[in-house]
Amino acid sequence: MGIKHIASFAPNAAAGLLLGLALSASAANAAPPAGPVVPTTAAQGAGTATGLTLDGVVQPVRQATVAAQVGGNVLALNIRAGDRVKAGQVLARVDERDLQAGLQRTEAGVAQAEAELRNARTQTERTRELRAQGFVSQAALDVAETQLKAAQAGMTQAQAGRSQAALARGFSSITAPFDAVVLATHLEAGDLAAPGRPIVTLYAPGAMRAVVQVPASMAGQARAAREVQVLLADGRRIVPSARSVLPSTDPVSQTVEWRLDLPASVSTGDAAPSPGQSLQVVFSGAPVAAAAPSRALSVPASAVLRRGELTAVYVVQDQRFVLRAVRTGADRGAAGVEILAGLLPTERFAVDAVKAGLTGATPAAQ
Repeated sequence: MGIKHIASFAPNAAAGLLLGLALSASAANAAPPAGPVVPTTAAQGAGTATGLTLDGVVQPVRQATVAAQVGGNVLALNIRAGDRVKAGQVLARVDERDLQAGLQRTEAGVAQAEAELRNARTQTERTRELRAQGFVSQAALDVAETQLKAAQAGMTQAQAGRSQAALARGFSSITAPFDAVVLATHLEAGDLAAPGRPIVTLYAPGAMRAVVQVPASMAGQARAAREVQVLLADGRRIVPSARSVLPSTDPVSQTVEWRLDLPASVSTGDAAPSPGQSLQVVFSGAPVAAAAPSRALSVPASAVLRRGELTAVYVVQDQRFVLRAVRTGADRGAAGVEILAGLLPTERFAVDAVKAGLTGATPAAQ
């Protein structure tokens, strides 16, 4: 019985083994799952109108750096960066003991000047009476009156010294010049303050502007632009409410400073840009007569892949996508992004850079 059982089992096992090998071979030869099919297109000319995109920075319209006006140790710093303060609020206190001693010294000088003035006034009145009676000469009266005038001048000088000392003592309390937000503090409690040394930088919230340095060689192109927009870091495009151009060119950088005021609706709220934040200023729509001919190509914004310092597009080569680094120019919004270098007009590229980067992505049939 045992031999017959083994003999009957062997053919079934062999058949199962062959079936398993066949399934394994079929799975090995199966094609991998197909990737997405991505539409492609060719770059278009950017047109005759030129565009200019420059990096800028957000600055508050009203900003002040409050500095110490007297020397001494900082006893207290009552604010921190980010705090909101009111006009006249005490920001820091400087040691005022030396200033207090100076004020007391001037007050003593005023008391001494008052006593000398009273004495000179009494002496003058007495001399006038004696002169009227003929007991003293006119020269004696002249001397008395001169001493009275000197005492009056001394009194005025002493009072001015006291006012100056009181004013200097008031400088020991550093106050906010207007309602503001603390941008930065430059000293800490215990540091030595000196006249002119910055203590805190403040700015008035709700009024921001974009500041951009336009190269002198491009100043004419910027002025000829029909439209100027501010591109914020979060992607918003803002039309400035006002603009001003400084009349001089920086002799070192050879740039002209443009100041573009942002609308109040953009400068306020939780989404308002903060001072120092980077942005871009787009000068677009320059007249053809004022613009230099442009050879740049234009591609959709979705075709541009930005990863850190890398800016690239997926170019079609041999029915597959190859990543190609490019140099971009102005971002024209719906009109696309300028490609200044790295792409030829005859080359086709992926319209969607994200999908073209997926595994197995293939170009769509033309």
